[in-house]
Amino acid sequence: MNRVLVTGAAGFIGFHTCMRLLSDGFDVVGIDNLNDYYEVSLKEARLNELEKHENAEKFHFLKLDIADRQGVATLFADVGFDYVIHLAAQAGVRYSLQNPHVYADSNLVGHLNILEGCRHSKIKHLIYASSSSVYGMNTKMPFKTADSVDHPVSLYAATKKANELMSHTYSHLYGIPTTGLRFFTVYGPWGRPDMAPMIFTKAIVQGDKIHVNNHGKMERDFTYVDDIVEGIVRLIPVIPVRNPNWSPEDGAADTSSAPYKIFNIGAGRPTKLMDFINTLELELGQKAEKELRGMQAGDVVATWAETEDLFAAIDYRPRYSLNEGIPKFVRWYRDYFQSV
Repeated sequence: MNRVLVTGAAGFIGFHTCMRLLSDGFDVVGIDNLNDYYEVSLKEARLNELEKHENAEKFHFLKLDIADRQGVATLFADVGFDYVIHLAAQAGVRYSLQNPHVYADSNLVGHLNILEGCRHSKIKHLIYASSSSVYGMNTKMPFKTADSVDHPVSLYAATKKANELMSHTYSHLYGIPTTGLRFFTVYGPWGRPDMAPMIFTKAIVQGDKIHVNNHGKMERDFTYVDDIVEGIVRLIPVIPVRNPNWSPEDGAADTSSAPYKIFNIGAGRPTKLMDFINTLELELGQKAEKELRGMQAGDVVATWAETEDLFAAIDYRPRYSLNEGIPKFVRWYRDYFQSV
C-alpha cells in the first residue's frame, strides 16, 4: 500500500502535491478545513481540478480541521496511512499580528494532533511544512539548517520553530521518522492571494499601486512550486534514521540521535524584489505604479536558502528560473480570473 495523507490539500502547495502524487500512482487522502483566510472559491476550484485528474478515483477528500482532536484521531484510526505530508497551517506573517490565537489553534494544536495520529498509526515517514521565517533575526547568508533559529520576529515563525521542536520530541520518544521542510517564498499557478506575486499582479492589471516594503531593498529566494513539489515527493522514501553517534555538543541542529531531519527547500539563489517586479511587468506588458514604504513589522530584509544537503539527498536541483516560472504563473492568472 502507498497511501498518503496530505493535510491542507486545498491549499497552494497541498493542491500541487496531491496532483503530483496522483500522477505517480499514490492513493491520496486529502483534508482541509476550507477556512476563509482567503477566498474559499479558490480552494474549491483547486479541489475541482483534483477531481478532473485522470487518477481521480485514487483521491478522497474530507473537510476536516486539524485542530479537531477527535476528528483527526478518528481519521487515523479508520484509515491506514503509509506516509503523511502535513502542509496545513495558518499561514501569513502579518495576519499573525492581528489574529494570534488562530496560529495557536492550527499550528500548535493542529500539529500536535497530527503527531499523535502518526504515533498511534506507526506511519513510515512524516514530512511537514516548516518555514524560512524561522531564521528570524539571522543575517548571515545563506541561511543554513545547522544555524541557530532561536530569535523569531513573528508569532507565525515561532509556531513553525515549535513544530520542529515538537516533531523532534516525537521522533525521540516514539521513533517516528520526521522531516521538516523550511519553505522559501513559493510562487506559481494556483498561488495564495495574500502573497506578493498575486497581490502585485492583481494591482498591476487593475492599474492600482503596489506597496513595496523597505523601499524595495529586499531579497527573496523565490522558488517555483513544481520545484518544491519535486523535492517533497523525492523525500518520501528518504526516511531519517537514528544517528547513535550524534550529540547536542558536537552535532548539527538539523539532525539528531532520533530519526529526525530538517531541510531548507528553495531555489538556493536570492532575487532582488525589484527584479521580481520588473520580470512580472515585462510578462504582463504593463508597468507597476510603485509606492515605496518602510519595513513592516515581522518582516525580514532577505532570505537565501543553503540547499546543498537537500540536493545531495534527493539528487535534484530546481529547474525553473524566474524567466520560466513567472510566465507560467501569469498565464494561469489570466486564464483563471477570466473564467470566474
